[in-house]
Amino acid sequence: MSKFKKKKKGLPPINTASLPDIVFMLLFFFMVATTMREVSPLVSQKLPTAVEIKKLSEKRLISTIYVGPATDSKTHGEGDKIQLNDKIASVKEVRNFIYTQREGVASDEQSAMTTLIKSDEKSTVGTINDIEAELREINALKVTYATRQGASK
Repeated sequence: MSKFKKKKKGLPPINTASLPDIVFMLLFFFMVATTMREVSPLVSQKLPTAVEIKKLSEKRLISTIYVGPATDSKTHGEGDKIQLNDKIASVKEVRNFIYTQREGVASDEQSAMTTLIKSDEKSTVGTINDIEAELREINALKVTYATRQGASK
């Protein structure tokens, strides 16, 4: 018999010294790459479908108006509701909303501002027409509608 026994070596332990570096690198990546939601939805929406859609490029020149039934119908009531920023508003408040959105933009870019209407597919046309009439009165004529991609024919 030999004086020294041969030890059976298994797998060496995993080196975890670089694990905190990897975790912090992932954390910083997601902190930089993630955008926070600017507006909390107070109206529920299922966007209508469209075959031909175009993506808007200049997001800072877009004013968004949300239309749909309130998520909390006990507080806000039934029917179509209009959401401007983080509050439920009436059609009359659309004018002040657009004016405040225009204030933050340079005067030469104000003509390029677009109003985006994100409306539920079951919203009434009357509510949309009222919003459009208010936008026409203040000369905010660039209006687009948010949709989701539908099946092509």
